[in-house]
Amino acid sequence: MRTAIVGAVLLLLGIVAVATGILPLEDAAQLGDRVWPILLFVVAVTVVTELAAEAGLFTAIAQQTARWGRGRAWVLWLLVAAVAALSTIFLSLDTTAVLLTPVVIVLARHAGLDPLPFALTTVWLANTGSLLLPVSNLTNLLAQHAMGDPSPLQFAALTAAPAIVAIVVPVVAIFLIYRRRLLTRYETGDIDGIEDPVLFWWSAAVVVALVPLLVSGIPVWMPATGAAVVLGAVFLVRRRSVLRFGLVPWQLVVLASGLFLFIEALHSVGLGELLAVVSGTGDSPLALLRLSLTGMVGANAIDNLPAYLALEPVAGSPARLVALLIGVNAGPLITPWASLATLLWHQRLTSLDVEIRWSRYILLGAIVAPLTVILATLALIATL
Repeated sequence: MRTAIVGAVLLLLGIVAVATGILPLEDAAQLGDRVWPILLFVVAVTVVTELAAEAGLFTAIAQQTARWGRGRAWVLWLLVAAVAALSTIFLSLDTTAVLLTPVVIVLARHAGLDPLPFALTTVWLANTGSLLLPVSNLTNLLAQHAMGDPSPLQFAALTAAPAIVAIVVPVVAIFLIYRRRLLTRYETGDIDGIEDPVLFWWSAAVVVALVPLLVSGIPVWMPATGAAVVLGAVFLVRRRSVLRFGLVPWQLVVLASGLFLFIEALHSVGLGELLAVVSGTGDSPLALLRLSLTGMVGANAIDNLPAYLALEPVAGSPARLVALLIGVNAGPLITPWASLATLLWHQRLTSLDVEIRWSRYILLGAIVAPLTVILATLALIATL
């Protein structure tokens, strides 16, 4: 609810800016044309993943992953990392943080393993793994538009090298931190049956069909909305009680809408000029590193979405936009509020009685985030 309240306040401030002429109505209308497909995609893909989780799809994937681990904790953990990365890349970081986190915690406990390395893997990869495709992160969808709407494959060609680095570095760091807990064995246990096979297989088919459509070049809100409608219809027939207003991430929509309008109003009064001084200009290696680190600092100070929105106008080129994405996507590993996914992840941990001290989270993130951002930016520079 606090998320919605903050969003509503920002939205109100943005409306006041429009009403008083600080933000021209034409600029606000152009902003609306730009962001409505993005927000519709967020709503639709969230509904799809929530319904798929209700059908047991993600739990079944986790249980099968436990079998593939063959009793070796480090193999199981690597498989969880792979699932987390793929979930983030194709279904967005919030899907990984919200839906995969409880699954892997239950999985670790079922195997008699410490859930912390698994939980930390999901939240770090939910952030750092969200560089590759436009659908991976809301910031990517904004950057795709700023680049002139390249296809998903063209976008991935720009982000592939830093995206790989941004996944590998946190994974290596987690292994080094928790190696003693991961170099052990576990018992596989029994696999639970599927409660409703019809819902399960419909959900599996819809998700399998959706993934290639999200990278086909079609505007992503179209296949996501279609998938949400199909799954909604199936659940309407099979399990109507699941269809509730809570499936819609309305708090996130209110927050994003407020941030969009408020940051646009700030740009109308000179925010861009101030940030240009801080973030620098040009596509030189030092300039790209400066921009990505500025994005990382901004994300950990005020959250990654407003940090991106504030810095996007001073990016100015595809290379600088990718550098900015590295900072705001791979960098928010330090403060709890650096990304909404982190806050959602922590809510899931609390509900499952898993405790991680924020002091330890901040300390680990302060080491890993700069290293990840710098190495990922160097990978980008090497491909230019």
